[in-house]
Amino acid sequence: MSLQYTILGLLSWQPLSGYDLKKLIAESDLYPWAGSSNQIYYSLVQLHNDGLVTMATHTQTAFPDKKVYTLTTAGKAALREWVLSKPELPELRNTFLIQLAWADQLSERELSQLLERYENQLEDLRHIRAENAERGIPAPARTKREHFLWHEIAEHIVHCAQSELDWVRHVRRELKEMAEECEPTQ
Repeated sequence: MSLQYTILGLLSWQPLSGYDLKKLIAESDLYPWAGSSNQIYYSLVQLHNDGLVTMATHTQTAFPDKKVYTLTTAGKAALREWVLSKPELPELRNTFLIQLAWADQLSERELSQLLERYENQLEDLRHIRAENAERGIPAPARTKREHFLWHEIAEHIVHCAQSELDWVRHVRRELKEMAEECEPTQ
C-alpha cells in the first residue's frame, strides 16, 4: 500500500497540513507504518508536482507559515481508481513465526517463557487496540455507510490482535499437553 494513496484518502476527507497528516497516520492502528515526516513531505511534493493536490500557505502569527494541502479533481480520480483496483491480500510477515520455526532447540521451559512473553505482548496490544477502537480513530463520517465502514475497520484491527492471542494460547495448551504425555509415570 502506498503512502501516497493514504495521503490522498485523508485529503479527500479534509484539507490538511503535513504535520496534521503525520499526526493522523502515527496515531492510528489502521496504517501499516508510522510515516516519517520526510516520507510524508516527499510524497506531498510528488503529489503536488503530479497535480493531485494543491498547496496553500497559511500565515500564522505565533508559528511558521503552514502549508495546507487539498485534493484536486485529478487527485480524487486517482484515489477512486486505486480504490477500484484489485485488492491486495494481507501479508503474513510475522517475525515471531520465524522464531517459533526454530524453537525446537529450546528447552520446554525456554519455549514456554518465549510463548508467555509473546502472549503478554499480545494481551497488551489487544488491550491498546480495543481502547483505540472504543475511543474511535479519527475518521470521516460523512455518511452512515462511511461511519459503518470505519467502525468495522477498527473492529477488524481488534479482532486480528485477539485472533493472534487465541492462537498463541492454543499453541501453549497443546505444548503443555504434549509435555504431560511425555512425562514418565511413577
